[in-house]
Amino acid sequence: MERPAEPPALDLALDAAALTARLVDIPSVSGSEKPLADAVAAALATLPWLRVDRHGNNVVARTESGLAQRVVLAGHLDTVPIADNVPSRLDADGVLWGCGTSDMKAGVAVQLRIAATVPRPNRDLTFVFYDNEEVEAERNGLGHLARDHPDWLAGDFAVLLEPSSGQVEGGCQGTLRMVLRLPGQRAHSARSWMGDNAIHAAAPVLERLAAYVPRHPVVEGLEYREGLNAVRIEGGVAGNVIPDACLVTVNYRYAPDRSRDEAVAHVREVFEGCGVAEFTVTDHSPGASPGLSHPAARAFIEAVGGEPRPKYGWTDVSRFSALGVPAVNYGPGDPNLAHKRDERVAIDAIARCEERLRAWLSAGVSAAA
Repeated sequence: MERPAEPPALDLALDAAALTARLVDIPSVSGSEKPLADAVAAALATLPWLRVDRHGNNVVARTESGLAQRVVLAGHLDTVPIADNVPSRLDADGVLWGCGTSDMKAGVAVQLRIAATVPRPNRDLTFVFYDNEEVEAERNGLGHLARDHPDWLAGDFAVLLEPSSGQVEGGCQGTLRMVLRLPGQRAHSARSWMGDNAIHAAAPVLERLAAYVPRHPVVEGLEYREGLNAVRIEGGVAGNVIPDACLVTVNYRYAPDRSRDEAVAHVREVFEGCGVAEFTVTDHSPGASPGLSHPAARAFIEAVGGEPRPKYGWTDVSRFSALGVPAVNYGPGDPNLAHKRDERVAIDAIARCEERLRAWLSAGVSAAA
């Protein structure tokens, strides 16, 4: 009988940049996070001040000191598919290249370093490492934890270490994907007048998209930028057949002042009169308000510095918001480099993020405590 393979080792004594490189070198494309989850769980299990729990490929570690506040530090383990950018590479300018460096293994490395080097924090800490963030919402590991173990995610404030270039980003926009079906009637293309071309019927939808003017609403002092775009078109039967159906998938990114129902209603309204036979929602995750007025958020912003910005993309701060936990995005990666073939992160940005978080979570705690 074969013995199970040992998980790849993570040395938490490494500095955050070296630890990021090690994380990148353990591939963890969405759905394949188990080796990395095993390594994270094994490394955290060596820290006696943490309780470590596991739910699938989601790892949660907690201090239990009975302090007045609890802060959650969360990050996802998965990456988008590798694009010839693993293993990692450190260049002479202090830039680390590789899949997931920015989104978000640098942030995960910071979480692990805080777990290993802040044994007596000024607030109880929960560290959450979860799977399947980069794919459809129903597979999201943080969603599974919220459903099956919401008590593991309880806290007074949460920091999601998504790439934000070391700046606090408040809230997030919602994301809605909807398939619009345009009907037609099949016919031989040599007798096209006997059919009704469904691909041609999509023209009014595309014209409506081309003319669409997105909102830039201000929510709690932050200006968000919405967008409604076609992201996929499917149609056609054969090279000599008039198609009887055309599917246009649209993605609506909407500001957190709109609810789920309002977002769906808006998309339907945009395409009213375009001949759409069916509207089908295939994926939908609501936004989250910034919540920057919460005392914990104000204290965090004061500690790490900078001017808060809006988060244009969707992140799991939305899930924390739904649980009643105010949350912000704050991580060392550059969001503009996420998912790119030339994804990279400056190692000094990783160190700076770690130092700021450590200072915030250690303030007021004496060395002898």
